[in-house]
Amino acid sequence: MWKFLERIGTQGVQFIVAIILARLLAPSDFGLIALVIVFVSIANVFVQSGLNTALIQKKNADNIDFSTVFYASLGLAGIIYGILFLCAPLIASFYNNQTALVPVIRVLGLMLLLGAVNSVQEAYVARNMMFKKLFYRSVGAIIPAGAIGVACAYMGLGVWALVAQQLSNSLLVCVIMWFTVKWRPSLAFSFDRWKKLFAFGWKLLCSALLDTVFRNLQNLIIGKFFSPADLGYYNRGDQFPNLIVNNINASVQSVMLPSFSSIQDDKVRLKNVARRAIATSSFVILPMMAGLAAVAEPLTLVVLGERWLPAVPFIQICCFSYAFWPIHTTNLSAINAVGRSDIFLKLEIIKKGLCLVALLLALCFMRSPIGIAAAAAVTSPLGAFINAHPNKKLLNYGYLEQMRDVLPSFVLSLIMGGGVYGLSKTIAFPAILQLVVLTIVGMVFYLLCARLFKLDCLVYIVQTLKDRKKKIGD
Repeated sequence: MWKFLERIGTQGVQFIVAIILARLLAPSDFGLIALVIVFVSIANVFVQSGLNTALIQKKNADNIDFSTVFYASLGLAGIIYGILFLCAPLIASFYNNQTALVPVIRVLGLMLLLGAVNSVQEAYVARNMMFKKLFYRSVGAIIPAGAIGVACAYMGLGVWALVAQQLSNSLLVCVIMWFTVKWRPSLAFSFDRWKKLFAFGWKLLCSALLDTVFRNLQNLIIGKFFSPADLGYYNRGDQFPNLIVNNINASVQSVMLPSFSSIQDDKVRLKNVARRAIATSSFVILPMMAGLAAVAEPLTLVVLGERWLPAVPFIQICCFSYAFWPIHTTNLSAINAVGRSDIFLKLEIIKKGLCLVALLLALCFMRSPIGIAAAAAVTSPLGAFINAHPNKKLLNYGYLEQMRDVLPSFVLSLIMGGGVYGLSKTIAFPAILQLVVLTIVGMVFYLLCARLFKLDCLVYIVQTLKDRKKKIGD
């Protein structure tokens, strides 16, 4: 509950702050900060190097372990920050000699030092199950940091408003944790302890590095070959579907793996639970993505303003990509639950290779930001097929059977989304009224059709809510 509240609270505040900043700053400002975040995110993977997770995983971790990781992470962060500081002009040169990036990289790179401290604090909190502290920490930092960012933007500081927001948030997180968590590093460092922790953590480092590089690959390519404004439109376009799916998906995923693991020896039951997870998640997420794609234009006008209209096609493309996440999440959780992390790693390598090929083809033949985003989106259903393939053997639950479970929700969402989009082109209401009307029409149509055709997912959700209400009443 506390993790869910933390996620909803921080992302809710971030979303509101992002809307305000989008009206005060230019798209190019968001593009510039996105360019820098690519390199800071990759550098941060090396700083954490999987050691924070190793601390959580180790059975008898003591203060020597935590202190060892603290000093090792802080020292590594200092070295990597020094490299980033010196390489800032080279990075700016890579991005078509955008000299404005140099000071931004050098200042925002300080987040690496703060992140090294914070990663050990988070490991201590997670190990001791003190998630309530993470909620207060995150919300307590994001609100004043957002206020600082908005104030700087109002004063006309441009991209530095975004730098101030992110850096102040990282600093406040560390300060709040320092005063609310009792752990303090001792003057102790054990090289033997570090070696044992790193023996576990380096695999996580490789996986995290692979994931981080490819998650930022579109930003890297668009930032290199197109303008910062184009990258700003892409990032704002990704924001809306990402906010919806990530919160739902993360909440479901946090429960899914332990639930699957508890019945890993009963393959029949595991398959049934996986089917329920895929069907129910798709029933919720598919209409949201279809509806969001349909109302992307009035939503952009209302929330971001007219100058952000070039972000509309990016919203629609990203909605298509995120629509397949329930299939990804469920299949990967099932594979991990039966102890086949080797298959998990192989799947990641295959998918990332496919993504790289698609992006290179788009860059060679389409040469547009829309083409880059579309190429990444096309790999989403292909990735879902790849993730589902091993479960044909592991659970007797292959891709075709999974598609049959998702098909009713998919068809209904497609009809609803198409109808709402067509309606948006025929009514001449003001944008805010159009958004409200289209949203209500889409929701009512989808739920009425689901009830008319007696979709099992709707029956299941309604019955679950009734049972929950009755349990609370009793």
